[in-house]
Amino acid sequence: MTAQEIAGMIDISAVRADSTLEEIRHSAELAKRCGCICVFALPAHTPYLIEQLAGTRVLAGGVVSFPGGGETTATKAATAAELVRMGCGEIDMVNNLAWLKAGKKELYVRDVRAVVEAAGGRPVKVILECHWLTEDEIVRACGWCVEAGAAWVKTGTGWAPTGATLENVALMKRTVGARCQVKAAGGVRDLNTLLAMHDRGARRFGIGVRTAQTILEAAAGGESRASEERY
Repeated sequence: MTAQEIAGMIDISAVRADSTLEEIRHSAELAKRCGCICVFALPAHTPYLIEQLAGTRVLAGGVVSFPGGGETTATKAATAAELVRMGCGEIDMVNNLAWLKAGKKELYVRDVRAVVEAAGGRPVKVILECHWLTEDEIVRACGWCVEAGAAWVKTGTGWAPTGATLENVALMKRTVGARCQVKAAGGVRDLNTLLAMHDRGARRFGIGVRTAQTILEAAAGGESRASEERY
């Protein structure tokens, strides 16, 4: 893949509790310069992010029920609707782990579907937070998310100790097949890891701005070396 193709699969994330406005601005600048597809900030900072991205093709992404997933369904849907009104082009929501683990399918599916409907056709990615799940629970969550109309399933928030592992990505892709896509987040630390996860089926990558810059520089450097070798 070219550096441009890699950038086009990266969502730059500035969603930590200590993410500053300067970090959000830097994230937007990097995304614009390199051609990343989307930048995410916490809801209170989304208007500022949208200002930074105005007039560009880079999407602003909004997060729902981040990072715990425990808000009521009505609150999640209202947050998604507000983010859409602000101008977000994509929504990443955190699933309800307790309902998943308890086998509360109706509640879980309704929760995801409410956000999908509130998003008004914009892609919704459901964050499973795989670190806290068994393989069977990951499979269950993927199936329920597909049933609810999610466009993507996502490995993690980046707040848990792990999330994006090669095994999790491969399992999620085997489960959803062509019914939805897989996003890896929470552990994509370098270019080789990104490429290995791409081989296993991930097509989007949620990465913090500093790591994203390192990965994009490595991709650009590899492309330059390949060009020099051809000539």
